[in-house]
Amino acid sequence: MQHDLIAQARTWLAEDPDPETRDELAALIGAGDTQELAARFAGTLQFGTAGLRGELGAGPMRMNRSVVIRAAAGLAAYLKAQGQEGGLVVIGYDARYKSADFARDTAAVMTGAGLRAAVLSRPLPTPVLAYAIRHLGAVAGVEVTASHNPPRDNGYKVYLGDGSQIVPPADGEIAAAIAAIGPLADVARPEGGWETLGEEVLDAYLARTDAVLAAGSPRTARTVYTAMHGVGTSVLTAAFERAGFPEPVLVAEQAEPDPAFPTVAFPNPEEPGAMDLAFATARRAAPDLIIANDPDADRCAVAVPDPSVEGGWRMLRGDEVGALLAAHLVERVATGVFAESIVSSSLLGRIAEKAGLGYEETLTGFKWIARVDGLRYGYEEALGYCVDPEGVRDKDGITAALLVAELASVLKEQGRTLLDLLDDLALAHGLHATDQLSVRVEDLSVIADAMARLREQPPTALAGLAVTSAEDLSRGTDRLPPTDGLRYQLEGARVIVRPSGTEPKLKCYLEVVVPVADAAGLPAARARGAELLIGIKRDLAAAAGI
Repeated sequence: MQHDLIAQARTWLAEDPDPETRDELAALIGAGDTQELAARFAGTLQFGTAGLRGELGAGPMRMNRSVVIRAAAGLAAYLKAQGQEGGLVVIGYDARYKSADFARDTAAVMTGAGLRAAVLSRPLPTPVLAYAIRHLGAVAGVEVTASHNPPRDNGYKVYLGDGSQIVPPADGEIAAAIAAIGPLADVARPEGGWETLGEEVLDAYLARTDAVLAAGSPRTARTVYTAMHGVGTSVLTAAFERAGFPEPVLVAEQAEPDPAFPTVAFPNPEEPGAMDLAFATARRAAPDLIIANDPDADRCAVAVPDPSVEGGWRMLRGDEVGALLAAHLVERVATGVFAESIVSSSLLGRIAEKAGLGYEETLTGFKWIARVDGLRYGYEEALGYCVDPEGVRDKDGITAALLVAELASVLKEQGRTLLDLLDDLALAHGLHATDQLSVRVEDLSVIADAMARLREQPPTALAGLAVTSAEDLSRGTDRLPPTDGLRYQLEGARVIVRPSGTEPKLKCYLEVVVPVADAAGLPAARARGAELLIGIKRDLAAAAGI
């Protein structure tokens, strides 16, 4: 067994094109570190609906140039099998470790396979790549990014020519094509022949961002902005300048791209501590709101002044921002369909129904939301908002930030705030309070065990609320294809449990709806909502054994 492992590692080493990972693997072989080698050669990094994502390092279970070259070769083979020989593949990348290398390798493989390749001019937000696919008439797109994952990770996100991320069966067919790739020496990788795009694609994207705003709308909201050490700063500030908003005050420590993400443990605005520097900057600058992007700027987080909380600033939940943007679009007489994933707040459906708009629920992920017929607006509770589906069929943290700033400006002229509008929504539709129980694990079997336990012994009550229905979403429903998840309806609440598709996490999404008779009843309704969410979290954790 040990001899086979060393032989496997040596075979991999012989064809690894990257001196860094070659040295790393050679050191592990030389040290006889069979435990680490076993982890790296336990299988292959699986290509799924999120493409690839994993820790950087040598071996088939890590993200590295060998894995990326195979993935690109498999994608090229799939595209050619679909009759796309000679078609254009556009490639974008963020500022993480190895991202530029992975983008260049992808361009070389596509060129060698007889496709045309074009690489974006520099590290840019993921939405710029999603826009470029449709703008340039590409047959596919690749974004090299691990979004908001830790610094040691990278990833590989694949879009097809409609500008949306891949869904079944394409993901399985691409995975099969990757598995069929032989020795790397057989994969043609010319030294050139692809195009490096200039700034014109970014200019076209920025020109398009104006379309999300209403002509003549107020543009007075003052913002503090953090790019979370990612690639958002130059694009967001350019978009705000074009639109005529005051120049955002930057969180200086996080404004420039830095793959080490030195000021945050996890570069995700939702993670504890990630927004501390933004709050500190806001206390000095006294803006109307804080806007944060994640490192590839496809997500948008919002914080608002709130004297009732410690530090004076409060992060809005993704569901709150989702409802606010929906209400703003309704006020602007939007037409079309509002859509969200099943893990997001049911408030969106109530807003759409009252406005006479279409409404759809999808599986988790913008790969599903973006495909809704007639989509006008889609959102997901994990800070993702699609406000211009004709331009970008994915979540877009830049255009979402513009729309939030417009809404804040409209309210400011009325002497009101985003929190006042949230109160209005609670009075109109009931107080919708949401929270998440999220458990990060080292051992993925913990997640499998928790899901099995809940399937075998589903809870009958949570926080004293009776469970009125329990659905195993792996069987599919009349409106949703199968997915690994569980959905519980309670009297006045809803719970969904699912493994994360991109991180080693078990995620539980909780929502309670508390009726509110009048403004005087809002504080009591909020207290009741918070109390129920705490109770549901406690009882669900016990039921899942986590």
